[in-house]
Amino acid sequence: MNAIRVKEFGSPDVLKYESLPEPYPTQGQVLIEVAAVGINPVEAYIRAGGYPRKPELPYTPGADCAGVVARIGPGVASCKPGDRVYTSGTITGAYAELALCAERQTHPLPDAVTFKQGAALGVPYGAAYRALFHRAGAVAGEFVLVHGATGGVGIAAVQLARAAGLAVIATGGTDRGRELLRSEGVSHILDHSQPGYLDAANDITQSRGVDVILEMLANVNLANDLRVLAKNGRAVVVGSRGNIEINPRELMSRDADILGMTLFNADESDLKSIHAALFAGLSNNTLRPVIGKEFPLRDAPSAHRAIMDKGAWGKIVLIP
Repeated sequence: MNAIRVKEFGSPDVLKYESLPEPYPTQGQVLIEVAAVGINPVEAYIRAGGYPRKPELPYTPGADCAGVVARIGPGVASCKPGDRVYTSGTITGAYAELALCAERQTHPLPDAVTFKQGAALGVPYGAAYRALFHRAGAVAGEFVLVHGATGGVGIAAVQLARAAGLAVIATGGTDRGRELLRSEGVSHILDHSQPGYLDAANDITQSRGVDVILEMLANVNLANDLRVLAKNGRAVVVGSRGNIEINPRELMSRDADILGMTLFNADESDLKSIHAALFAGLSNNTLRPVIGKEFPLRDAPSAHRAIMDKGAWGKIVLIP
């Protein structure tokens, strides 16, 4: 089979397209014939060598893919060859024509959902659900600000929040991105490229403030986010690319919280609830992953460059 291999940390050019032996499932394992692979920013951070968690070299990147079960190992009961599935992690890496997974890392993919959409689920929708409900404890009727809402995690958060009855305020930095948010049914859309754009949040909430903020670029936005939080508000840091200085009084005056989040910290109970909710949302069409760009598997370096560009729009996928 063909796969992407990383033999040294560095620029996107370290992603090499190579031929590898086919993996074979053993006890409790599932082999997937991959139809599409989801690209996530964390994979670019890991590949560059700047992420705290580093795999042993060489490795095949990727946690998210979708396809058809090719083989199952002894003891696997939840799927069979021919089943359509998506993954939330792999054993051998997702950037490949075949991916070996633990049974618990595979999830059924409804027939109406494409493989490309299935590849967009694991990290983005898992992170958005964990941020909204496990960390922030968001409930129907609250205002949620999704800061940087046009990428994979942002669109997931918008769809999950609307389905749960939250009032959504979303930001996008391009006309195309804001049009995407309108097509998703968002009523309150802000242009985060404009000075003072967060002032509108106080008008939208009638000066009460925002209950929950999901922050995709905390090193740029977090200090300003705190000024629009409501009393007992919660800001969840989903992504950050550096340091930032904040004024703690903004938290003190509101009894507000800043919450960190990574999907790596989700336990088995968390993951079970996440993927049960995702299956329900996919089945009733409240969750509809948006695909922005596609690249062939061998062009993974271009996909890694694209994932770090400004003006995110939907999910980037690789096609083996």
